[in-house]
Amino acid sequence: MDSKHDHGHNDQHGEDDHAHDAGGHGGVGKYVTVFFALCGLTAISVYVGSFMPGLRVSAPGIMWGAMMAVSCAKASLVILFFMHLKWEANWKYVLTVPASIMSVFLMLMLIPDIGLRTRWYAEERWLYAPPPLEKHEGHEVAHEEAEKSTGDEGNIFDKKTKASH
Repeated sequence: MDSKHDHGHNDQHGEDDHAHDAGGHGGVGKYVTVFFALCGLTAISVYVGSFMPGLRVSAPGIMWGAMMAVSCAKASLVILFFMHLKWEANWKYVLTVPASIMSVFLMLMLIPDIGLRTRWYAEERWLYAPPPLEKHEGHEVAHEEAEKSTGDEGNIFDKKTKASH
């Protein structure tokens, strides 16, 4: 090169620095592999959700668990590779571990409130609440009663208050 256009750069400053600029993230091949892994996991989700209707009826918990496991695996791949957390320092644990503990704690603390919320309903709240579901040979009785309704029953509040007086 001409010395006028060199600007003091060293010729050894070639391809090695371009690899260093990528941050050692493995290049395009790694991202393509992750993309195909995400496609495969999506295919598993579609297969479990669409092509296994018996699983939805006979074991919905297993189907739900499989779908959640696939979703968590997909989220982990996106977070690790596309958000570059795989190459971050260990400070990421300082942020994620306490937040995870707090979210689990909050969920566990809300379970009793959600499960027992009807215990303290006022009478007026029960007037507008859906009827409790009762299981009858695998079918919901409340669902059958809702199908019988014509929608011309009028104001439910007036009926309940007149019936109680």
